[in-house]
Amino acid sequence: MIRKHSATLHGHRTSFSLEDAFWTELKAIASARGTSLAALISEIDDGREAGSNLSSALRLYVLKWLKDRN
Repeated sequence: MIRKHSATLHGHRTSFSLEDAFWTELKAIASARGTSLAALISEIDDGREAGSNLSSALRLYVLKWLKDRN
């Protein structure tokens, strides 16, 4: 199921939609890296290409993380 989530990035509220599986993996990645979920989302937001949306950037980050582990 796709759910809307909200986060504060650099003092501004934003929202994004993610499937539950991606949300679960993002939380696991943040835990594995010893960082907060908000900090991880902010890092991904800062690194995304101009014009791309945050939801897609989060999904691609999770995909890359999982592929790099194998």
